[in-house]
Amino acid sequence: MKIAVVGTGYVGLVVGACLAENGNSVVCVDNDEKKVEALRRGEIPIYEPGLAEMIPRNVAEERLRFTTDLAAAVQQSEIIFIAVGTPQDEDGSADLRHVLAVADGIGRAMNGFRVIVNKSTVPVGTTEKVRRAVSAVSTHPFAVVSNPEFLKEGTAVEDFLKPDRVIIGVDDERARSVMSELYAPFVRTGNPVLFMDCASAELTKYAANAMLASRISFMNEIANLCDLMGADVGQVRRGIGTDSRIGSSFLFPGIGYGGSCFPKDVKALIKTAEEAGLELRVVKAVDAANEAQRRLLVPRIAAHLGTLKGKVIAIWGLAFKPRTDDMREAPAAAVIDGLLAAGAAVRAYDPKAIGVARRVYGERLHFCKRSYEAVEGADALVVATEWNEFREPDFARVKALMRHPAVFDGRNIYNPQVLREMGFHYEGIGRR
Repeated sequence: MKIAVVGTGYVGLVVGACLAENGNSVVCVDNDEKKVEALRRGEIPIYEPGLAEMIPRNVAEERLRFTTDLAAAVQQSEIIFIAVGTPQDEDGSADLRHVLAVADGIGRAMNGFRVIVNKSTVPVGTTEKVRRAVSAVSTHPFAVVSNPEFLKEGTAVEDFLKPDRVIIGVDDERARSVMSELYAPFVRTGNPVLFMDCASAELTKYAANAMLASRISFMNEIANLCDLMGADVGQVRRGIGTDSRIGSSFLFPGIGYGGSCFPKDVKALIKTAEEAGLELRVVKAVDAANEAQRRLLVPRIAAHLGTLKGKVIAIWGLAFKPRTDDMREAPAAAVIDGLLAAGAAVRAYDPKAIGVARRVYGERLHFCKRSYEAVEGADALVVATEWNEFREPDFARVKALMRHPAVFDGRNIYNPQVLREMGFHYEGIGRR
């Protein structure tokens, strides 16, 4: 099938590369000429396992190409994915300017029937807005489909190639047939393609992310209660996670969720409901709990050290989760901002996100090339992201390098008893 993907951000690159990997002819469109030229050279602007191998391979085999020419891409394709950003507006709502601008461009370029697919995360009602934008500038027939993405950063390629389910909002039989054909190779193991109306598909994306965020915030609050009551959240988590009605996923406490989806989508869902005249009390509490959780560690570090002014704090992990370089809404950033505001010096290390962090913080941080370099002369170590390489460090070496042996484990990856027996001051999240 001939496909255009408009937008070469995180979602657009994964979608384009994976569709090409499956034998389709894909053109990815972006208005950033430098970015397009870099992609043509095989330079991938994000870190996502699998992409660096998949994109050059499909470019070489002429199944995938990159362009700035939206009109030509539209005229050569039967399916056009809109995968541009929907940043959070000042009031918490999703900003649809880029989506609607692309819709206008598609409409002006169409020369026959097209299936236009909303892959961007958009609020309920966007399908109709895109339909109106296209209709305003084109007399050609078309269909608009809602096809929300459920890609987890760090495993996005695998998620697309082997999805748990595919959600498709559609009200046109011709488009339904096209989308069925497109996704059939990806669901050969029997995982469902769920067809529904467009509004339900749009809301499914937000509801899924809000539910997952709710589990995280709930467990974080239970962990905070464990700290006060002398209980251990690890045991509590196992105790409730083995209940078949609950399950164990997304019940790992820490210093809050981050990334490009959960924070933005939770706020957008709250705003959507407010515009409809409904207050989502549970979802608002989830958002508030997460904001508080992100600020949890800095006062604890200050209380232990007496002051943060003049202290050196090591940070292991900058990305919002492992296997990505994405720092959008990263809990590590909230910790770093609090430390810097209190007068501390920060030595930071991350396997993949140093380049991103350097653009954010410039010279305000000391960036390290290795994890052990970060703890040299440090008064405390904060583990903010649970990269595998942090799970079993040489703690004797860490202790020898630190000025003061204190570990604030924001992801509960260490055994408190082992570290305390080695002479560390250890604080986790809800750990006895």
